[in-house]
Amino acid sequence: MKAKLISGNILQQDVEVIVNSWNRNIIPWWLLLPQGVSGAIKKACGTQHFKELAKYGAIPLGESRETSAGRLNFKAIIHVAGINMFWFATEYSVKQSVISAMQIVNQKKYISVAFPLIGSGSGNRGDEWALNVMNEALSSIESNAKVIFVKYE
Repeated sequence: MKAKLISGNILQQDVEVIVNSWNRNIIPWWLLLPQGVSGAIKKACGTQHFKELAKYGAIPLGESRETSAGRLNFKAIIHVAGINMFWFATEYSVKQSVISAMQIVNQKKYISVAFPLIGSGSGNRGDEWALNVMNEALSSIESNAKVIFVKYE
């Protein structure tokens, strides 16, 4: 399958669910200064999602967890552990994050999902690298969902 690449703000997309590139969640949420999508979520609606996410404990690298969307206009937020403990995205962590998030999308039968470019910001990789790795991961997935990759502007 293929994704559509757009520039903009992931919180303003007309999709059922969004993906938040998170870390492994080994640091308590109240000690973190969320950046990127996490920072935008916190600014828009507080820390509810991070408290909910903390109940899962440490998220293995490349895996995902779903939380409510709270006051955001989505059905859910899928948080992926796309960045390792050294704040670095690897090919493995990004590919597995896409695969894991899409498993939730398919299981829950969501019709649309928006991903940030995982690893392009706090993961210390560039947009082009992240886009290539994400497209490669998505090419092996079958889904009826519309997938959008959002390059932040």
